[in-house]
Amino acid sequence: MKEEIRNFIAETTFCDPTSISDETLIFDEGIFDSMGLLGLISFLESEYNITAEDTELQEENFGSVERIAAYIEKKKAA
Repeated sequence: MKEEIRNFIAETTFCDPTSISDETLIFDEGIFDSMGLLGLISFLESEYNITAEDTELQEENFGSVERIAAYIEKKKAA
């Protein structure tokens, strides 16, 4: 899952996937912005069959590959 997320981020930002670790803060590092987040949400919803609520759109859930993977696991367990 983390590799798929990392590859999506790399493909949409033209970034080298090896430069994005599980803990890289993708917004703080300038890799993603709010428009990138919208694309990421769309990808996650279609790829992992989850629905992201507006109240969940926080850096706590989407700030890094690690946080995104944890968020998906939490959503799938609910």
